[in-house]
Amino acid sequence: MTAKTTTITREALVERYQIPPLPPHPDLETRKVLKALTIAHKNLAELKGRAGSIPNQGILIDTLMLQEAAASSEIENIVTTQDELFQIDSRKGIYPSPEAKEVGMYGEALRLGYSQLVEKDGMISSNQIIALFQTLKGSTDEFRKMPGTALKNESSGEIVYVPPQSHSDILDQMRALEHFINTTEETDLDPLVSMALIHHQFESIHPFSDGNGRIGRILNVLYLCRVELLEIPILYISRYITRNKGEYYRLLQNTCDTLEWEPWLLYMINAVSETAKETTQLVFGIKQLMSEYKNRIKRDHPKLYSHELVNNLFRHPYTRIEYVIEEVGVGRQTAGRYLDQLTQSGLLEKVKVAQSNYYINAPLVQLLSQNGPEPR
Repeated sequence: MTAKTTTITREALVERYQIPPLPPHPDLETRKVLKALTIAHKNLAELKGRAGSIPNQGILIDTLMLQEAAASSEIENIVTTQDELFQIDSRKGIYPSPEAKEVGMYGEALRLGYSQLVEKDGMISSNQIIALFQTLKGSTDEFRKMPGTALKNESSGEIVYVPPQSHSDILDQMRALEHFINTTEETDLDPLVSMALIHHQFESIHPFSDGNGRIGRILNVLYLCRVELLEIPILYISRYITRNKGEYYRLLQNTCDTLEWEPWLLYMINAVSETAKETTQLVFGIKQLMSEYKNRIKRDHPKLYSHELVNNLFRHPYTRIEYVIEEVGVGRQTAGRYLDQLTQSGLLEKVKVAQSNYYINAPLVQLLSQNGPEPR
């Protein structure tokens, strides 16, 4: 489905899905849902524990956040390669392709959302959501003000869903959603059920002119941090949705058409469960690889070794002299010497892209690529 501004018939407006108050009805946690929840919570707890075993969690935030950004963007047919992905440097405005820029801006929006969540003591407001959109799109726009937005089937062009049209209606719906997000502890609902409801409600409101899917998926992982099922936003949930994209869109629409919530809830709970397992394995692999690099550098290059250097090689799978200068605190000549020595001993691979030298942590790239964007 794609969002289009178009002429909407009166019939389409009359038949529009009536967005319900949350929660939509009390009988959401069916036997199947409860069974799926048990498995998902177990997998999430293992991920949270495994992530906590890595002392510098900034490494996971930087590497896995970018993986989530790539997967979520891929759902919207914005496809980048791992090679492009690791060349992104949003701080310096370095993007190897237009697609990579879109992914980089998603990563910045997710990073902003997490920092806001920490600053606001776990609160998620409409203003924060607008800030995510503005960062993602590089725009000053806010919630939609002009009527005419409808979602069409990409192949047939048929209008399949009409979201709220008036600005006041969008504001009212977003205020209600904001209240639900920040008070779910007062309900008897499992937080993963609440997450699935929040995601469907946000996509139904469709408050922005563009980027609603990506913002909605950012809200998924931020909400899991808010309810403390995760400590940092590293769940790689969009990978599951990318693999099951047709079912994702079908169930979004089917819930509107039938008001049957169980299939949608099961899909989202399973998405969390499966990606928690995969991300746990990935974090374990990163930890093992960090230990190997730490031991090899200590053994073969004792004068080079520092925690900051090892962290740099894992925060930036494609590192550069500039990154080592900034993060290790050495001069340019020393940084270049460090990286060249690590390259000579086989720990890094040196490649030249345009005017820049990159020093690639190839085993880490391979590890991430196993769960990264699909190849073009």
